[in-house]
Amino acid sequence: MRMYAGVFRLRFIYALQYRAAALAGVSTQFAWGFMEIFAFSAFYRSNPAAFPMEFSHTVSYIWIQQAFLALFMLWFWEADISDAIMSGQISYDLVRPMDLYGRWFCQSAANRLARAALRCSPILLIALIIPEPYRLSPPPDIGVFLMFLLSSALALGVVIAFSMLMYISLFYTLSSLGVRAFVSSLSDFLSGAIIPLPFFPPRVLTVVRYLPFAAMQNMPLRIYSGDIAGAAAYRGVAFQAAWLAALVIAGRIAMGRALKKVTVHGG
Repeated sequence: MRMYAGVFRLRFIYALQYRAAALAGVSTQFAWGFMEIFAFSAFYRSNPAAFPMEFSHTVSYIWIQQAFLALFMLWFWEADISDAIMSGQISYDLVRPMDLYGRWFCQSAANRLARAALRCSPILLIALIIPEPYRLSPPPDIGVFLMFLLSSALALGVVIAFSMLMYISLFYTLSSLGVRAFVSSLSDFLSGAIIPLPFFPPRVLTVVRYLPFAAMQNMPLRIYSGDIAGAAAYRGVAFQAAWLAALVIAGRIAMGRALKKVTVHGG
């Protein structure tokens, strides 16, 4: 465990150096957040009763999504991992006395948490003080906030575990571009990154709600906003934990099979 903690610490400190990129990301996410909120506002004014979430819940959903974008988006790609596989640099990783799956998992977690730490504070502070009805609402009580933190941790684990399957697939391909483009587009739509899942048609939602994408940002954002509460929140957290365990097991099996056949060319 000390080795994995060391990898996490070094990667976290390394990722904190990119402050200029974080500042640019904050301004971009503010602009995007306001655009989304204004668009939803226009639809809500036309017929508020037609929407499955209250407008205040949708606003909170969007602001929390923008504040913690780095935690939940599959298109945050670990270039070091893909480059190591495609270039053959992975041969050095294989001789290190550390489980490769665990190392990559810790590396991804540290990079995502560092990016989120740099960006979330200014977004949350401003979102909490802007005028109603565009203001971020705080959670109703400490219990909801703690449930949000637990769900966020599980969502991060699910995102990383799913990403690991993407990286492992690169052992069998010549380029990462196709995998990255396909999975990023699919996950954005099915995880609620474009529109919250309750806005999906009922027939589509009956299928999407059981996919691993629903265990990503969908769950913590809806718990924070108040759209999921009480027993439904506990069931949602259990759903996330189940998908996390399933994806980690699948990833370890896939990694084991890939490493048995991996061949590094060159001198």
